[in-house]
Amino acid sequence: MIDLYTDATPNGLKVSIALEELGLEYNVHQLYLGGDQFDSEFTTLNPNNKIPVLKDQDIVISESGAILYYLAEKHGKLLGSNLAEKTKVIEMLMFQMSGIGPYLGQYLVFAAAWGNEFPKVTNRYFKETSRILKVLNKRLEGKEFIAGDEFSIADVSFIPWINLIIKHPATGQLPLEENKNVFAWINRMLERPAVIKGLNNPAPYSPEKQFKGFVDATIGHGPLHE
Repeated sequence: MIDLYTDATPNGLKVSIALEELGLEYNVHQLYLGGDQFDSEFTTLNPNNKIPVLKDQDIVISESGAILYYLAEKHGKLLGSNLAEKTKVIEMLMFQMSGIGPYLGQYLVFAAAWGNEFPKVTNRYFKETSRILKVLNKRLEGKEFIAGDEFSIADVSFIPWINLIIKHPATGQLPLEENKNVFAWINRMLERPAVIKGLNNPAPYSPEKQFKGFVDATIGHGPLHE
């Protein structure tokens, strides 16, 4: 049985979606990011104190992108059928990991958690997140999926982050709807039964508690917070 140590964050929900799409059974161990990630038991699994962590018998993997690749490669699904297809999927997975994830995450820190106390920094992350959305929009021109002709872990990696733009009040100014290909794609993805299940496993806390955990995990131990 697979054990998933996670929380209802975009990076955590990526793995839940992949597991649901693959039809795998798994146990969820939900960690509240207001402090649970520093428990000694979890630190043994991941000294970096970050979720998600997947334990598959004797194999322990951290970093959401690595987990997605492991699951897809092991089960022969969601990754493409030849080297060219697999490379394109990994290319777009890396684009998500280095782009929309960190930039949107930091935008939320500065725009919401710190109440736009640093407007120049907030604007920097806003502009870069907006640019990434435009790039993704071009990638999706005339396409149903992000990489290739089939649903893949590239789609999985973007779904929770783009869904966050829809759900979080602090992202209202980001140009999602004007990037029509992205907007159409996320609406298609949100109709998939496995995506619906994955986005709700683990179930989110109240918005207030969820955001507090996000803030504590993101800035609670940094120099600016002090």
